Amino acid sequence: MKIALDPTPFHHSHNLLEFPRLAADLGYKYLQLTPHADFIPFFNHPKADDELVGQLKKACKDADVEIASVLPVLRWSGPDEDAREAAVRYWKRAIQITVDLGVQTMNTEFSGRPEKAEESERAFYRSMEELLPIIEREGLDVLIDPHPDDFVEDGLAALRVIRGVNSPNIGMVYVASHTFHMGNKPLDIMRAAGDKLRLVHVSDTMDHHGSHGLRYITNPPGNAVRVHQHLKIGDGDVNWDEFFAGLKEIGFLDRENTVMVSSVFAEDDNANEVSRYQLETMGKYIAKAQ
Repeated sequence: MKIALDPTPFHHSHNLLEFPRLAADLGYKYLQLTPHADFIPFFNHPKADDELVGQLKKACKDADVEIASVLPVLRWSGPDEDAREAAVRYWKRAIQITVDLGVQTMNTEFSGRPEKAEESERAFYRSMEELLPIIEREGLDVLIDPHPDDFVEDGLAALRVIRGVNSPNIGMVYVASHTFHMGNKPLDIMRAAGDKLRLVHVSDTMDHHGSHGLRYITNPPGNAVRVHQHLKIGDGDVNWDEFFAGLKEIGFLDRENTVMVSSVFAEDDNANEVSRYQLETMGKYIAKAQ
């Protein structure tokens, strides 16, 4: 298993080519590349040309850090057909960038709309018809997170959609901060996913169902909002003993092709200390689960 840093908290203070050295300085051997204005921005065409990709590859080599995963977020399940077709074109370039970097794993979101779930699912499979031959030809793992405010949010329901693609190259992401939107059934989801679960994001969150649904109040009542946080381990309600024990049970902690990512976004003011804390604490939970 690879333990990687998500550098999102450092996007405001470091440029893209500084991320590998930053990860090394914080004790990480691996890096996850998330949407970035100079790389693959949210919902738009990748902005990295071959020269920048080469510079990033060299920066990783110089820092002795590897890229464990590339995370694009593109509207490939969007119910708007023009946006979906554009996302497929953007995905093709994102795949090429990933291959050129020598990376085997991509993780992403479904990126559809919950109010148009049926249309979004149709769009997802339509996009897969075009992209799957490329993904399989390049030998990539493409792993998908059922993100809050997507057309599929429940973990078991998301797994069914992933199984429907019928490809060993398509798998699942479990984001701990999405636990309470995925149905709060981590062991059920992990056991059902098995080796399709190949990447997890480690960050804490509050249970928005707590206090009889009144932990978070939005006005007017009934707003179609999704609330969650990306806090450091221990600052929320995620059951970490259960989380790591489940990963151990399905063999996640012992496989070479799995990735565990520290993805704390709520601590920009002390991101260095939190990143080191995350690495140390993940190590302790892993050792405890063995």
